[in-house]
Amino acid sequence: MAANVNPTVRRRHLGAELRRLRRASGLKGSEVAERLMVSQPKISHMENGNRAIRPRDVRDLCTIYGVTDPDVVDSLMEMARESGQQGWWHSYGDIPQSVYIALETEATSLHTYESLVIPGLLQTPAYAHTVIQETIPPVTTEQAAARLKVRLRRQHRIYDPARPMSLWAVLDESALHRVVGSPDIMREQLDHLNALATEPHVTVQVLPYDVGAHPGLSGQFSILRFTGGPSSEVVYLDRFTSDLYLEKPSDVQHYSVLYDHLQAQALSPDKSRELITGLTKRYIGADLTKKYIGAAHRV
Repeated sequence: MAANVNPTVRRRHLGAELRRLRRASGLKGSEVAERLMVSQPKISHMENGNRAIRPRDVRDLCTIYGVTDPDVVDSLMEMARESGQQGWWHSYGDIPQSVYIALETEATSLHTYESLVIPGLLQTPAYAHTVIQETIPPVTTEQAAARLKVRLRRQHRIYDPARPMSLWAVLDESALHRVVGSPDIMREQLDHLNALATEPHVTVQVLPYDVGAHPGLSGQFSILRFTGGPSSEVVYLDRFTSDLYLEKPSDVQHYSVLYDHLQAQALSPDKSRELITGLTKRYIGADLTKKYIGAAHRV
């Protein structure tokens, strides 16, 4: 498989194209299932990109939909073959959010809102390690190491000189005050955050406490955008027991408007850097105070 082939994205694009062809043929999913002698949920899974699609199924569907152009059929069957391959992250074992990682790997831009933690793509190794260690249910040392390697490799998308991802992050101020690990780790994390924010393709804004109630109170969400093709925008919601992926135009529009409001209420990128710099100094003071108190107790 070519290095730039993303099987999850291939499945989603192939599924969207098969759905388009079915609708163009005037057939319902139940009618197609009856002709193929399969269950209707299987047709839905294929069209939603939830599972790999066999080239033989693609060939049979093309026959049913009246697709006769051999180039089109061959192209769809090649996508089916690629959709059965595994992405780079599968080599690390059972990794949560594998569907999201696949989409993030392919996305050209990401707009994310976080209320509690620094986004994964902007985390330092020490900060990421601490967050992963606090996962519920607990993970083993080996699992934590594998997940950390995956998280750090994901960050290659914003360092890729050929096609760096355009990343826009809006953070609730509480994510900057929550001490993850130690003051030392937080100081390093905030320095790293400010350094990345100077990159031309990375924007960081902080939503300050004094904004009060705001549209992001319901929790984290991200909007991923892709270049061309079907399903060019996806909204991702990270939830405790399962992840949600929204693609309906009305849903994407709703979250896009919501994100616009968050951007408007947040501090400007320059003011955000000033706030982060001030908090970094506070963590230096907190660390020195901690050492002073510890020394006093030892006396």
